[in-house]
Amino acid sequence: MSTDLPNPPEVAPDGPRIGVDEWVARHGERAGLRGGPLGPLIARGEQLPWWLLLAAAVSASALVPFISSSDYVIRVAVNTVLFALLALGLNVVVGWAGLLDLGFIAFYGFGAYLYALLSSSQFDLHFPALLSVAIVIVSSALLGLLLGLPSRRLLGDYLAIVTLFFAQIYVVLATNADRITLPWNDGPTDFTGGPNGITDIDPISVFGYEFGSTRSYLWLSLGVFTVVVVALQFVNHSRTGRAWRALREDPLAAELMSMPVNRLKLLAFMFGAATAGLTGTIFASVQLGVFPQNFDLPLLITVYAMVILGGAGSIPGVVIGAITINVSLELLRDPSNARALFYSAIVLGLVALVRPWRRLAAVGAGVVVFGILVYQLAEWLRPAWVSGTIEGGRFSDLLDGWVIHPANPTRLGNIGFVLLIIAVLALTELRGVRRMILLVPTLYLAAFVWENRLVTEPSVTRILLLGALLIVLMSWRPQGLLGTARVEIV
Repeated sequence: MSTDLPNPPEVAPDGPRIGVDEWVARHGERAGLRGGPLGPLIARGEQLPWWLLLAAAVSASALVPFISSSDYVIRVAVNTVLFALLALGLNVVVGWAGLLDLGFIAFYGFGAYLYALLSSSQFDLHFPALLSVAIVIVSSALLGLLLGLPSRRLLGDYLAIVTLFFAQIYVVLATNADRITLPWNDGPTDFTGGPNGITDIDPISVFGYEFGSTRSYLWLSLGVFTVVVVALQFVNHSRTGRAWRALREDPLAAELMSMPVNRLKLLAFMFGAATAGLTGTIFASVQLGVFPQNFDLPLLITVYAMVILGGAGSIPGVVIGAITINVSLELLRDPSNARALFYSAIVLGLVALVRPWRRLAAVGAGVVVFGILVYQLAEWLRPAWVSGTIEGGRFSDLLDGWVIHPANPTRLGNIGFVLLIIAVLALTELRGVRRMILLVPTLYLAAFVWENRLVTEPSVTRILLLGALLIVLMSWRPQGLLGTARVEIV
């Protein structure tokens, strides 16, 4: 009697292997195939200890007041640190636990308003700053628990709808809670100041030292940022952090492995809410006032963009995302800086994506020649199309005589914007030589629309470029700059 067992069926090299953890088994393959211009840089960065990267980043940021004496630059640095703190808090809920929380900004506003109520002339309480901050952190965590209790059985779109409704309730209350009649009062009580908000908030003081300047608040926010990052690093490598990631990957599998799924969700809500509330206290004290419009939907979109850009689940990634987006949005306020940022981004994108080099040279030469021909043709057909001037910025002389710029550019700019969208959509469908040919007029259209419509409207331009940045990144690296790609077996 033969004891030979039949050979197991062969599995395709790229197929799932029974009894093998695909994520662990393919780690070497992913590391070896990590490509792109950021691949070697990311690989070297992962080898450095996290505390060294944190110390370098905080030290460099702390030197900003010594590098620039501009109060505006220092204020941008403070706002960037605050955005980084918000991104870290949202990363706990979205990046680690995988919960689509659209009410996150409400915790930020709750912390700011609660600190304003405890340390201002609104009710003449003027609590010590450390006591107010402690109350805000605990209260924000409890509010996160209250939001998590009815939401712990919800996932995906359902959770998003409930949390978004919570955020809208907060905005309505902050705007209209200036005339609430309590049972023991005859007249209405003003809690939030209504649309005018709460002003004259006490500055933060710690052990007798009062943070009264923007420079001092930068150092305070960096200190808080350091404490938060260290705490989140320890949590990330704890059993709770590993359980959160298991919950993110597959809630059902995590529950079958006896993980307390509901408790983990509540913990994620509480951690994220506490971080947002703490950030709100710094924001309220540095601004010396809080207003309902400070915590509206655009802020939520911006913070989500920071997490997505940097890579959900990665602490250094979301910090880099916060720095990149906030600094870019500030640069776009000034037309000359915006122009330099726009054309630099186009050049870097072409250098990174167009291969081989001779094709890149052909596209560049084609764009230059195409622009000159179009300008000469427009001047011959209708001189009014080139009667405008491009003012300001270091590129104005180079663009003059190349980009069509009428005196009243609104109509032509709108037409060009529509044509640009059509051209971009067509580029996604074409391949090879046809894509390279269409790329030439598309790049010229982009310059035309930028100079005639977008550079003069920074409020619109910032949102459009933020969306374009995310679209390009998601096509290039769906996991974000420093995020980890997920392996799915289908």
